Amino acid sequence: MKNLAITLVLSSLLFASPVMAGPGNKHDHSHGPVSKEEVIKRAIKNMKRLAKAEKIDASWSKIKSPSSIEKKTFSKATEWLVTFTNDKTSDPSKKHLYIFFTLNGHYIAANHTGK
Repeated sequence: MKNLAITLVLSSLLFASPVMAGPGNKHDHSHGPVSKEEVIKRAIKNMKRLAKAEKIDASWSKIKSPSSIEKKTFSKATEWLVTFTNDKTSDPSKKHLYIFFTLNGHYIAANHTGK
């Protein structure tokens, strides 16, 4: 019985097709600079994720578009900085949410200070 189980497992590995990301496959990471529109989509997605995880107030998830988006240089690296404004927050120091991305569209961080 033990030999039969081992034989079945090994034979199933022979018939399994590998799944790999490649040029013809759509996958989530990018290899070059992303557009302003793509960064906006990613920023909204991350804002909603942060609200759902209760890292920021739930009222942020209702914001539909950023108040500004720009490329900004910090230290030696240029990054996308997406700013959202929430007039419904009770804390004035948390009225703005800043979300940072690499130029390739990878999320870096989010905060209420912009630094």
